[in-house]
Amino acid sequence: MQLTRPQAESLARDGMAALRNGNAERAYDMLSLLRDGAPGMPAPWFLIAQAAQSLGRDDEAETALVQFLAAEPRHLAALLTMAALKVRRGDDRAAQSFYRTALNVAALPNATIAPALVPMLRAGEAFLADCAKRFAEHLGDALAGTCLTAGASGGRVRYALDLLLGRSDLYLQQPSMFYFPGLAQRAFFERDEFAWVAAIEAQTAEMRAELESVVAAEQGFAPYVQSTADRPAPANPLLDDPSWSAFQLWRGGERVEPNASSCPHTMAALDHAPIPVIAGRSPMAIFSLLKPGTHILPHHGMLNTRLICHLPLIAPDGCGLRVGAEARAWQTGEMLIFDDSFEHEAWNRGTDSRIVLLFEVWRPELTADERAALTDIFEAIDTYQGAAVDAG
Repeated sequence: MQLTRPQAESLARDGMAALRNGNAERAYDMLSLLRDGAPGMPAPWFLIAQAAQSLGRDDEAETALVQFLAAEPRHLAALLTMAALKVRRGDDRAAQSFYRTALNVAALPNATIAPALVPMLRAGEAFLADCAKRFAEHLGDALAGTCLTAGASGGRVRYALDLLLGRSDLYLQQPSMFYFPGLAQRAFFERDEFAWVAAIEAQTAEMRAELESVVAAEQGFAPYVQSTADRPAPANPLLDDPSWSAFQLWRGGERVEPNASSCPHTMAALDHAPIPVIAGRSPMAIFSLLKPGTHILPHHGMLNTRLICHLPLIAPDGCGLRVGAEARAWQTGEMLIFDDSFEHEAWNRGTDSRIVLLFEVWRPELTADERAALTDIFEAIDTYQGAAVDAG
């Protein structure tokens, strides 16, 4: 017969008390009478599941949890209970899904986590970590001897696997000032993709000789990030710090004298590159110096319509550049070309200063019409609000 509301509430109270007292058999007998519910009171499926699970009746516990989660799909305790049940039953795939959902629910800003659930959450984290380890081992075994391990696949496939396995983060273009849609999400470009690179690299010895003369003169270098009286100071720990310095050759589209005239081979070499010509903004080219112990913190460049080129002229050991997920070391005379709208950072952990010739070029995907339009856009922007300053 149909239970009345008072009868159902009495059974529920007695069943919960039995559960708390460790009498799972009595709790199960009482709570099972409530499977059909009562007027204004749904069946206590979660309590039934707990009682059934305590008695080892996993089939009934799972059935009850399915009923409960259909009504409350984000109930943290029920998700964790179902996940643990799936583990015990050997269904690791389902267990992973329930544990991931539970951890996402627990991470919500308004989540309230009872102390009793904390060990269950930690168990979920440990289980997922172990599953990830076993999955990585499975892929390693399955792909052994394939083109991936033979090195024919290149870095993109490896990066995709690292993303899949959680070994790397996803980095995308995030320019701080201007975003141009549809450009390839590539952090680094290779030297042999650009016909003009070889002509510049061929002048490495001459440019290094000019650089050494500049360094010996002990003048012309200034902090890369500088404060000005009429603007707020950039939030950069290297503000006004000569540890990261620049010797300007081109700045804001103008030759910087006497610096430019003291480096004729360098200026001539730059003529080979497709450097933007934008009034008040470009060309820009510098010798960029990074002293030992200096770390340029992760940041984003202003635009994704350009690539930054580094020709290393003095490249001691212990120096590196990370762009997105990939880090590379500078090699004297070998151009590094990258999209600085990706998060990037640089460091010098060596004992000598690192100095590169730094300049920008157009993204190769941009058509001549697009470059002309972008030139007009940037000049119009700068006419209104002044040229943007790259504060690192």
